[in-house]
Amino acid sequence: MSLESVTETIKQKMQNAHGLSARVKFDFGDEGLILADTTQSPATVSHEDGEADVTLKTSLDTFKAILAGTQDPNIAFMMGKLKIQGSMGLAMKLNGILED
Repeated sequence: MSLESVTETIKQKMQNAHGLSARVKFDFGDEGLILADTTQSPATVSHEDGEADVTLKTSLDTFKAILAGTQDPNIAFMMGKLKIQGSMGLAMKLNGILED
């Protein structure tokens, strides 16, 4: 799964993230980033850097595993594979959205 396919997956999941009104950044380091803005309808997803309410920092491989359901995001966080900057409450909401 490439950054482009992860971006498409994020687009689909954010379209169904009703009630989530936030800007979320997925930072994969040198592998790129994704910025999802659900404050507008329809949600926009891009590779542009910008302000975010919450930033999830991880490797692309770890994030792919979270999307596939083979890596629990809570375990990844506790092991240091996933770092969160910003709203922890928002990150917990994302947990449910990404696992669906």
